[in-house]
Amino acid sequence: MKVLATCLLALGLLAGTTAMAAEGKDKGAAAPANSPTLENSAANSAATPAAPATPAEERMEEELQELRDLLVTQGKQFQEQNKQLKEQFKEQQQKVQSLEEELSIAKAGRENLAAPEPESVAANPAIGPSPNIGTTTAGNRGNAASNQDGSDGPASIHVKGITLTPGGFMEGAAVWRQKALSADVTTPFNSVPYPGSSQSQTSEFNVSGRQSRISMLVEGKLNNVKIGGYYETDFLGTGITSNYTESNSYVLRQRQFWGQAAFENGWTVTGGQMWTMVTETKHGLDNRTEALPMVIDGSYHVGFSWARQPGVRVTKNFGNKVWLGFAVENAATTLTAHGQNNNFLIGAFGTSGGSLNPVANYAFSSAPDFIFKAAFEPGWGHYEVFGVVSSFRDRVFPNETATVPLSLGAFNDHRVGGGIGANARVPLFHKKLDAGLHFLGGDGIGRYGASTLADVTVRPNGTLAPIRSFQSLGTLEWHTTPKLDVYAYVGGEYNARTQFAKTVGSTPNEGYGAIGLPNFGCFTEPVPGTATSTATGVGGGAGFVPGSLAECTGDTRNIVQGTLGFWYRFYKGSKGTIQWGPQYSYVVRNAWSGAGATEDTLAAPHGVENMVLTSFRYVLP
Repeated sequence: MKVLATCLLALGLLAGTTAMAAEGKDKGAAAPANSPTLENSAANSAATPAAPATPAEERMEEELQELRDLLVTQGKQFQEQNKQLKEQFKEQQQKVQSLEEELSIAKAGRENLAAPEPESVAANPAIGPSPNIGTTTAGNRGNAASNQDGSDGPASIHVKGITLTPGGFMEGAAVWRQKALSADVTTPFNSVPYPGSSQSQTSEFNVSGRQSRISMLVEGKLNNVKIGGYYETDFLGTGITSNYTESNSYVLRQRQFWGQAAFENGWTVTGGQMWTMVTETKHGLDNRTEALPMVIDGSYHVGFSWARQPGVRVTKNFGNKVWLGFAVENAATTLTAHGQNNNFLIGAFGTSGGSLNPVANYAFSSAPDFIFKAAFEPGWGHYEVFGVVSSFRDRVFPNETATVPLSLGAFNDHRVGGGIGANARVPLFHKKLDAGLHFLGGDGIGRYGASTLADVTVRPNGTLAPIRSFQSLGTLEWHTTPKLDVYAYVGGEYNARTQFAKTVGSTPNEGYGAIGLPNFGCFTEPVPGTATSTATGVGGGAGFVPGSLAECTGDTRNIVQGTLGFWYRFYKGSKGTIQWGPQYSYVVRNAWSGAGATEDTLAAPHGVENMVLTSFRYVLP
């Protein structure tokens, strides 16, 4: 407006000047003949004094001065306005930058904090798309600003500078087993019954919604670091009073609960309960890119090495080609021993006052497990090598066998175990087929397998002996169409004989899988048992206590499983994913041979299990 007013004023002055010029011309025409003309005025100016200014000229000079003053004032105002506009522009730039940062954080809703993930890594169809901090996957939900098609509102929530992204799925699953295991959709592979067990003569069918999952991803951005956390839970926990007689009363359990800081220089620190670093990942060493089998079974698959346990993990990313990591994780011990004297102590039942399960055994661990890992992505495939170091301890009572048992001379015995492993996963046929191979072998690593075989056994003198163990899994996952995925797995786990003789020269009859331990009772079905006392009272009742096999040690030599299944997605879009899938598995459990009745074949029992599982899921968008 000020500029417009100035222009109008200038035009008015110009018009006034023109009018005055015309008036002067008219006056000149009416002047007397002896008046000086333009031609001779210059000649006479030297001799003639300057004539005084007329009122019109004085008025024009005043108006010109006013115009000059106005232009100076306008210039100052323009400068002030320009300064204000620059400040406003700077503020708008800062707002845009802030919005871009928030949008970047939101887009990272499917990423791991550490580094971007290649497009070849897709969300696990078994659980649908999942929000990874910092790693976008092909099937993830989009960003915090909108869903996949941008039409149904935000997929994330912004609260005080952080982004919250919910996730999970709702499931109705069913399982049929040819041999009863008294189990939900999580299969205890090391409990496949031998021929003499009553469970091997009857099947079971269960329907469950307990694997339904709830998760929440939390993200924030500082100057040079991304911070965040992840919580994931399901309902596969069991309380003392849990049952499904009339109303399911199973409890919520914590699957993952961790926080993370990922720095721009490639360092990442993660702490809390998470998948062990032993478990294979699909990208680098990033959390939430674990290469989980696509199966329905909550125990996953024989040969798959895994644990979800508390720990602290530190990793370094070198140009998205090489990753190095180190983890300190919670320790545990699985024990199987036969024929030993009562001369050792490895742990105790949990204490309710200490928030541990009073019907579960806990080892007195002396140190955490240490895990080292390197991952490589040279441009085709993903490869890993890793190592585990575990320690075991018990308290030995060497005078227990004296005439009067004495604790005098008791001492603590420490043993070290561990293993090495490798993973390889490659895309084939234009990324339509993913092929993978996993291996882990060592001493005292049985608990890391899906079958949770024994880590250690006991020598006659009461000291612990780590058991040599191997785990392997072969993977084929065929992404036939955007709606259909077909999978096949073959896996196995093995525990070696770890046997000892109480006296020199005698048949080994102590430890794990000892050849002198009896197995001939593994083929004779016993009558039902009676109620037994437990840590929480009386367990079982008439008709609910299968008989225990007598003279059947049955230490597992190996377990082998083959699986075939598929997932079909009826709908996948901004409203979420609706999918259904069946799974068939064949499991064989072979025992170490022991003392048989008359034939060697009777000394090495084995159990066979056929299973069919099915699942219908709605996955959050």
